[in-house]
Amino acid sequence: MQSERGEEAPCRGRGRAVGGPKGTAPAGHVLAGHQWPPPSPPWGRGGAPGWRHQDNGRRRRRVTSGCGLARGSSAMVFSNNDEGLINKKLPKELLLRTFAQNCRNIEHLNLNGCTKITDSTCYSLSRFCSKLKHLDLTSCVSITNSSLKGISEGCRNLEYLNLSWCDQITKDGIEALVRGCRGLKALLLRGCTQLEDEALKHIQNYCHELVSLNLQSCSRITDEGVVQVCRGCHRLQALCLSGCSNLTDASLTALGLNCPRLQILEAARCSHLTDAGFTLLARNCHELEKMDLEECILITDSTLIQLSIHCPKLQALSLSHCELITDDGILHLSNSTCGHERLRVLELDNCLLITDVALEHLENCRGLERLELYDCQQVTRAGIKRMRAQLPHVKVHAYFAPVTPPTAVAGSGQRLCRCCVIL
Repeated sequence: MQSERGEEAPCRGRGRAVGGPKGTAPAGHVLAGHQWPPPSPPWGRGGAPGWRHQDNGRRRRRVTSGCGLARGSSAMVFSNNDEGLINKKLPKELLLRTFAQNCRNIEHLNLNGCTKITDSTCYSLSRFCSKLKHLDLTSCVSITNSSLKGISEGCRNLEYLNLSWCDQITKDGIEALVRGCRGLKALLLRGCTQLEDEALKHIQNYCHELVSLNLQSCSRITDEGVVQVCRGCHRLQALCLSGCSNLTDASLTALGLNCPRLQILEAARCSHLTDAGFTLLARNCHELEKMDLEECILITDSTLIQLSIHCPKLQALSLSHCELITDDGILHLSNSTCGHERLRVLELDNCLLITDVALEHLENCRGLERLELYDCQQVTRAGIKRMRAQLPHVKVHAYFAPVTPPTAVAGSGQRLCRCCVIL
């Protein structure tokens, strides 16, 4: 369940401003960000007629006269075609400053992948777009702490902010941001690799409305920071800690004791987490719906037993590379309330102790929609066939090596193993 980084293209992402539904409660895959449905463009697909023959001043007027936001409207789309046409003639910073100055009712703005956006753009937004609630700056790699200072001063209604892969951001920027934007409900900080525990302390102090927090690949974060967030953000429903490899059961304990509304937890590659931590979490967080525990290599069937007993709403569970999980753990999961009524997705890639017996247990999961079994070496084609006879709607993804090695390719190819040839 790893999120992809935005494209490194100069302002060729889905740069759009959308008037959409209010609120940022987790829906779908919250940690990947909200995707609002785009309305129709404000002008035709071909852009404004006669565009190439206008000077800069006339072009600026044309941009803002087409958007319909200068006089009380609240919806706007920057379509890819229009944006590409405009960029051939107008400097990007000038275009966005003009947009900010004239579209003051904008509430939702997506600049994902606009890698040449700088602090001056954010200052324009903060100065003129005080109604902004939803701002996506994913992969705007040129912005610094100065942008967050400006946003905090001018966009105090902000509820959703995505700063993923803005790797110049530090604790000082986070402090400035949260002091001014205390109504934040969703904050996405994937790949902000300079962030340390002190940044989370500032979030604890000021973001008491926070519902969703993504810290994927913030590798400097430790238990101390997670504990602080949990103590200050009791409304958390979605938390991503994937790739925070320093974390231990102390983080799970803090979640269990402070965040009873938690619905989504992503903890992939947190290899120090154990059954003890997940036991306490499960016994206190009964609203859990989605969990990514890929490469939590220390957990055993004991974790599945606790989830089966205490988490009846569980819908999606990734246990890939959890090599201590056995058929017995799957038995408990399948016979539980969540197994009978809720479970939709189960990922068991590289669970080497899983056999066809586990597939027989999963026949009790009548709502199961997708099952991942790559490199489960004790699972057979026959076992999958028997399960699908009982659950014909399930999509099963598995791989079986060829029975006989392929013929070696003539030339300088070198055989690596029985069934792999390098060409």
